[in-house]
Formats: sequence, C-alpha cells, structure tokens
Amino acid sequence: MDALIETDAAVLSTALLAWWERHGRGGIPWKQLPGGVRPAPEQDLDPYGIWIAEVMLQQTQLAVALPYWMRWMEAFPTVEELAAASLDQVRLQWQGLGYYSRARRLHEAAQLLVGRAWPHTLGEWMVLPGIGRTTAGSILSSAFNLRLPILDGNVKRVLARLKAHPRPPARDDALFWCWSEALLDSVRPRDINQALMDLGATLCTPRQPDCHRCPWQSHCAAYAAGDPRLWPVTEALKPLPFQAIGVGVVINADGEVLIDQRLEEGLLGGMWEFPGGKQEQGETIETCIARELKEELGIAVTVGTELITVDHAYSHKKLRFVVHLCDWVSGEPQPLASQQVRWVRPDDLGNYAFPSANARIIEALLGSLESSAHS
Repeated sequence: MDALIETDAAVLSTALLAWWERHGRGGIPWKQLPGGVRPAPEQDLDPYGIWIAEVMLQQTQLAVALPYWMRWMEAFPTVEELAAASLDQVRLQWQGLGYYSRARRLHEAAQLLVGRAWPHTLGEWMVLPGIGRTTAGSILSSAFNLRLPILDGNVKRVLARLKAHPRPPARDDALFWCWSEALLDSVRPRDINQALMDLGATLCTPRQPDCHRCPWQSHCAAYAAGDPRLWPVTEALKPLPFQAIGVGVVINADGEVLIDQRLEEGLLGGMWEFPGGKQEQGETIETCIARELKEELGIAVTVGTELITVDHAYSHKKLRFVVHLCDWVSGEPQPLASQQVRWVRPDDLGNYAFPSANARIIEALLGSLESSAHS
C-alpha cells in the first residue's frame, strides 16, 4: 500500500468525517432511516432502494436521479413488485435516464433476487446483471455498513488530486482501490464512503474546486501544485464521430403513426423509436428515409416536409436526427430489423418508452398535428 496514504489514512478519515457531519449532503432518502435520520453504525438500511439508486447513479447525477427514484419507488416499492412488472412498464419508468440497458438489467436481477435473503457479499452482488465492484460495494456499505471501498468518478477525482497522481486513474485501478480501502474507518465505513462522494460532488468538483473549504486542503498535493483542475490526468480526447440520421414519421390514412421497438442489444435496446437510419455518402436525407423504411420495414412512403432537426450527443458519438413527415403508400410494415412495429394514435405515444432524443420529435409532431387541425 502507498506509504503516505497508509500513514495519513486515520488523519484524513477523521478530518473527512468531521467535515461531512457538518456539510455532507442531506435529504438522500435511500441513505436515511424512516423519519430522515442518518443511521448509526449498527443500524441497517433497506438494500432495495439503495440498489435502485446506485444503478440510476451509474451514469447520472444525484439531482437528476432523485425524482426518477421517487417515482420508481412509488411504481415498484418492493423487489417482488419490480420482478412482477412487465419490461415495458419498467422501461416507461426509466424513460429519460438514458443507458436503458440498466433498466433491463434491474428487471432481470429482480427476478433472481425474489424469494432470497439480500446478498451480503461482493461476489453475490457482482454476479447479478448490471452490478460492478463499485455498485456492489456501495450497496453493501450503505445498507449494512460493511467495510468495502468504492471507486466512482467523484472518488477517483478526489484521490487523484490528493496524490497529484501523474497518470489517468484507469491506468492504475488497483492502486486507487487500495487508497480508497485504506481510508475506510473500521466503525463507520458507510459514512466514509458517503463523505468521499459528497466531497467530490460538492467541493472537489471538476471545474471549480472549492479548496478553501476542503478538509484535506493541507494534505492535497494538487492544491500544493497550484491548480487542482489539472487532475485527474486524462487521456487525449479523440474527436467524436458525427453521423446524420434520416427519420420518418410515417402517418397512415387513419392518422396513426408508425413506431418500432429496437432489438434488445445496445444502449437503447428495447426502446421504441420512429424508424430511420444512417445517411449514406452522397445521399439526400429524403432518399435515405425512403431507403431505410423500405429496408427495415418493407414499406413504401412519400417523404414530405421536414418536421424537426434534433442534435444529440452520446459519450461516443454525435448524431443529427433530420425528421420528415411521411405518408404511407404501400406494404404491410414488418419488423425486419426490430422486435416489433406498431401503428399508434399520436396521443398514445406517451405510453411507450422512447429515448430522450425522441421527446422533441413527439412534441414537434403533436404541435404540427394541432396546427393542421386548426388551419
């Protein structure tokens, strides 16, 4: 173990806990006993709500995840009710949080957990779908106060700055796990883990660290070096690839709209969407839409006016959705590249789980139909 962390771990932990007791984030419902009180070391919390929250927080900030968690717990208050729900119901509750495979894995894991006692080891949690070491450690330390470290983005940033570590944290994963574990108080590991996350979320932030309020200022090598924002060291960023996507909002003679459900694999697996696909070199968007709808659904359409253009950035690429209204001409829609296709009334689109980029398309469609009705 690193000598400096080993020597200073008790000092660092004591200072961190003293700061956290006064300034840590409160009001996190899954981290509290009924009545809003922080648990004592010997008191357990309900693992179900913590598990749901930790999966939501894998790619999402607390302020964004909190209202989703509240609605989720109303819809599925127990693991039994989650397991008994349909995957479509689960996806609808997740809609807007992104990385939709998380919802599918929660549903799968719930069915494995029903009828069992809650797991109390890392290994038992990590065999469940969608659970890695940090998520498992956070569930177990939060629920049962077990002495298990965590290493989320906040914790990596705090530790990288504390040590002014010269390489990206991902390159020295084992070392960062050692540092995180060394800081764990034997009596209050739950509180240390929460304090580390709160320190990263509220003071040791990526772009504007508030060093003068930090309990570790006098120990921090990045602060001593002059500009903590230079840490963590990052890999050189490659420019994100860009792709234009032609999207067809296909309307039939009855005023229904055609949607299809994506295959289960990938980030957006199982979500509903308006059909379309990638624009090829030298192809107009109108030609792209007509071709994609023929290839993926086996239908012929007349591509009409542009409805909306939506730019959307994922972590690995940037997309521009160019959306046109289309009239269905011929061919019975078939799910040639999807799970299923469906004609739906525009007012019923809210009953289907769409990726977030589609929310603006739906809004534009409903607005367009309302304008047409009044013209």
